Amino acid sequence: MKCSFIESRRTTARWWYAPQATVIVTLALLAGRAGAADWPQYRGPDQTGQSAEKAEVVWPPAGPKVVWKVPTPLGFSSFAVNGGQAFTLIIRDGQEVCVALDAATGKELWTAPLGAGKYPGGGDTGAPDNKGGDGPRSTPTVNDGRVYVLDQNIVLYALNAADGKKIWTRDVMQEHAGRNISWNCAASPVIDGDLVFVAGGGPGESLLAFHKKTGQLVWKSQDEVMTHSTPLVATLLGERQVIFFMKSGLVAVSVKDGKLLWRFAHPFNVSTAITPVAAGDIVYCSAGYGIGGAACRIAKEGTGFKATELWRIEGNNLVANHWSTPVCKDGYLYGMFSFKKFGSGPLKCVELATGKILWEKPGFGQGNVILVGDKLVALADDGQLVIVEATPAAYRELCRCQAVTGKCWSTPAFSDGRIYVRSTKEGACLVPGGT
Repeated sequence: MKCSFIESRRTTARWWYAPQATVIVTLALLAGRAGAADWPQYRGPDQTGQSAEKAEVVWPPAGPKVVWKVPTPLGFSSFAVNGGQAFTLIIRDGQEVCVALDAATGKELWTAPLGAGKYPGGGDTGAPDNKGGDGPRSTPTVNDGRVYVLDQNIVLYALNAADGKKIWTRDVMQEHAGRNISWNCAASPVIDGDLVFVAGGGPGESLLAFHKKTGQLVWKSQDEVMTHSTPLVATLLGERQVIFFMKSGLVAVSVKDGKLLWRFAHPFNVSTAITPVAAGDIVYCSAGYGIGGAACRIAKEGTGFKATELWRIEGNNLVANHWSTPVCKDGYLYGMFSFKKFGSGPLKCVELATGKILWEKPGFGQGNVILVGDKLVALADDGQLVIVEATPAAYRELCRCQAVTGKCWSTPAFSDGRIYVRSTKEGACLVPGGT
């Protein structure tokens, strides 16, 4: 069995025209940009954590070139990179703030205060402590000239990507009988077509879809309780659907009207935080706090769908992801499978169809991983950036460096041949080739 991309990749090339430039220079510029792609949301263009770019991520012994490094105080928001800008959420002057940087230079372009303040239950922010930490957990989503942000109080914002001005807001707590959770909302908004999907409403409106241009409610569905998980949009067996990882387990509904398609029960304890992983007709989910991981196969049943359990492994020590969502390649999951093993938890390779562990390497903690070509870009929770071959044969490390200081519970981003990482202290842009 092979993992196929849920949707065909969308590669966005940027073209420049300079009347005075020679044909040779122009063609060289275009060739250099060929295959460059944006990373417009949490876990990339199609939420698989995989880049469509054909780019080198291995650096020479001297290390990658640090293009820029800037302060990113507090929080575990990742970078979204789109249209030459890099977006993330930080805490500034006691408020949750969306910040836009020039992706090429790190220069701050604008900030948009969101109003939310200190997180409940936050602790120290040094690495690799286990006290959580203050600051945003959500990552901005960029689409069609707008930046969509979901704050800790489940308020959804649409901002102008050019200047950060608010276009519209929707307060799920106030407008949809919202039910927030411990440590507050950590999910990121997800867009498909004209719709923005979020969870967090009350009975009959737990799952919500808003029109991305106007903010008007398009549909509401189900009586569920949200978790910290970001939903996944995928096409399974020809049906476009959005899969929410709720306290009851996986809940899949139609993107067009919120109609229930299928469910897969998975226990909840304290926190569920990873995004589901879909590959072919298999969907994987996992949680910490003694819950463990499981996979189900989706099949057509009459006019509907049915989810059948393939395997389930309970507990924290084998196939459990705290908040580190794995990537899937050729039928294998790669990611940080551990629970509260800060600084020591392993990177593992797990067979998707069976849950069998092929290999593991300790020393990554509660970090995150993405995939570029056949290489894993792994950010350990202490800020080390490690490139590893994505193969089930064995752990094969190619290079590593200390990319940032501070605690890294965020996910790397990859755009235009550059790696973007951040911690509770600083964000950085690196060119793997070192030039």
